[in-house]
Amino acid sequence: MIFGSTASPMPDYSVIDAFSGAGGMTLGFVDARFCGGFRSVWAIDNDRAAIESYQSNFGEHAECNDIEKRLSTGSVPPADAVIGGPPCQGFSLLNKNKEGDGRRQLWEPFMEVVERSSCRVFVIENVRWLHNSTELAMIRARASALGFEVHAGVFNTADYGVPQARHRALVLGVKRRKGTSLDFPFPATHRDPAKCRGIFDSDIPVWRTVRDAIGDLSAPVGTEIRSERPPLDLHFGRNPTELSKKRYAAVPYGGNRFNLQENAPALTPGCWIRKKSGGTDLFGRLWWERPSVTIRTEFFKPEKGRYLHPDQDRPITHREAARLMSFPDDFEFCGSKTEIAKQIGNAVPPLFAGAVAKSVRNWLANEDRVSAA
Repeated sequence: MIFGSTASPMPDYSVIDAFSGAGGMTLGFVDARFCGGFRSVWAIDNDRAAIESYQSNFGEHAECNDIEKRLSTGSVPPADAVIGGPPCQGFSLLNKNKEGDGRRQLWEPFMEVVERSSCRVFVIENVRWLHNSTELAMIRARASALGFEVHAGVFNTADYGVPQARHRALVLGVKRRKGTSLDFPFPATHRDPAKCRGIFDSDIPVWRTVRDAIGDLSAPVGTEIRSERPPLDLHFGRNPTELSKKRYAAVPYGGNRFNLQENAPALTPGCWIRKKSGGTDLFGRLWWERPSVTIRTEFFKPEKGRYLHPDQDRPITHREAARLMSFPDDFEFCGSKTEIAKQIGNAVPPLFAGAVAKSVRNWLANEDRVSAA
C-alpha cells in the first residue's frame, strides 16, 4: 500500500523526511487517518531495512544514503515542509559519554536540507533532553539566520491519543510572510484521567490504554515473522529459557524486578540483588488501564524495561509494540525481527505526528489564504 496517494480535500503540500526511519512521521503527515494534505517528495536514512519499509509504504523516492555524503553530491527537491528526527542517542541519558558524540551534530545537515529545499516550515523531533541542550540554542541561531521563527517544547504523546507515555522534544520553525497565528503548543486531544481539572474536561477523552491498543490480540504463535495477514504477521513470540519463564511468572501485575527479588530471590540475578535502587520499570509488567511506557528498540527483552504483557508470562510482541506506537496494522515493515524492532522503537508515533501535521497544515493554508487575499 502506498499511503497518501488518494485525493485529499485539503491543499496539497510537499514534505521531505530527513532521518526518516521507516516513516512514522511521514505517515502522520500524509495519511488522512492522521492528518493528510501532504505528499512525500523525498526521504533519506542510512538504515537499509528502514528505507525498504519506507518505500513499501510511500514510494520509491526514499533513498538509503549517508545524508552528509548525499548533500555533498546531490540536489534537494523543493518542499513546503521538512520533518525528521536526527539520531537521538547523543542526547539521551542512556548515553553516558555525550561529549564529543558526533550524532549530537546531525541537526546541521538537517538544517542544510531546510535551507536548500526553500521550505516554509520545519519540524525536528528528538528525545526530551534536546530541549535543555546547547544544541537547541545552535539550532535556534541557525534557523533565525535563515529567517525562521522557532518554537520548542516537550510533549507527552499520550496527550495526543498514542497509547504510550513518551515524552519528546519538538522544534518547530516557521517562515512567516503574513504574520498568521500558529497553534503552539499543539492542542492536546486526550487528557490524563488523574488530572481532571473541571467539568469541561469531559469533552476531551482520557488517555488511550494498553488494553485499547492490544486487548483484542490472542496469544502469539511461533517465534518468527509469519506469512499471515496483519496483525498476525508480526504477532509472534520468543523462545525463552525455563529460567526466564519462571522469572516472568514471578512478576505480579504492574510489578517489576523488585517484586521478582521478593517473590523468587533464587531466580533473581545477583547484580539485581546487589543493586538496591534503580528504575522501577526494569523487568516490569505493563498495566492494562494505563498507556504503556516508552517503547524502545529492544522492547522484546523484559530486562530492558517494562515490557512484560499485562497478564501473559511473556514480553510484548512486535505487533503489540507497533500498536502501542499507534502504527496501523496495514503499515508494512520490512527486514529481520531485530531490524523491524529497531524501526518501531525509533519511530515517531504517527498519531502524534498527525497532531503536529494538522497545526502545520492549517498554518500553511492560512498563510496561503492571506497571501491570496
